[in-house]
Amino acid sequence: MAEGSSDRRLFRGSLPAIAVAVALACLFIAIGAPLLGLNSEMAVFLFDYSDKSFFWPVYPFTIQNLMYVMTAVGLGDLWARWRATSRESVYLRMKLLPEDDNTILQIDELGPIRRRVAGLKADEYAFLPRLLDLSVLQLMTSKSLDQTVAIFTSTLDLMTHRVDLSYQTSRFLVWFIPTTGFIGTVVGISISLEGMKDSRAIAFDKVTAGLAVAFYTTIIALVLSAVLVFLQNVVQRREELTLNRAADYCLKNLVNRVYTHE
Repeated sequence: MAEGSSDRRLFRGSLPAIAVAVALACLFIAIGAPLLGLNSEMAVFLFDYSDKSFFWPVYPFTIQNLMYVMTAVGLGDLWARWRATSRESVYLRMKLLPEDDNTILQIDELGPIRRRVAGLKADEYAFLPRLLDLSVLQLMTSKSLDQTVAIFTSTLDLMTHRVDLSYQTSRFLVWFIPTTGFIGTVVGISISLEGMKDSRAIAFDKVTAGLAVAFYTTIIALVLSAVLVFLQNVVQRREELTLNRAADYCLKNLVNRVYTHE
């Protein structure tokens, strides 16, 4: 399967969680703004919910609300990855391989192990089932430990690369959200300058509304991106540790205890 097709399938697996997160963000916008009240300080700060706002004719399509929706996309994707990592931890607790210090596996004993792994009906990107299936299959066909180690190492490298690539969406959003906030700053300052173009009749409402957009969008963007970066690091670290545990489990309980006649 091509790498691009693999990435698309991984992203599609996150779509239900992303849809739920976006729906919750829209609910937050729909309920939060009216609850705080039109033109209230917090409503203007969080949602730009003001009849003096430049975006009032098209509300709720404001810069703040756009950032909430994009943050929800990132949170949904991270939540899907967190749940997938939790399933990986379940596989590690299933004792798919002998874990005592005395058992030595023969080649003809590997068939039941592979059938048990196949019975899990795990996703093709699941770490432990994938590593076990490929390693056992290589041992059964080649009866060569060296070839098995080579296949195992190559598969592990590909999995590590795929894990890193799977966070491209989050990395883009971490860049996109602050950029959107800075665009809001430029838009707000432009609105303020528009209100001050005639020094004899300064439109104070327009000036203050523009400055509110300028500063509030930047503050919210920085806070949201900081939260997203923190959660991305937590989830990625957990997923990488789980992959390392799966690789260690295979090496210790399969590769190191298989006896071949090489």
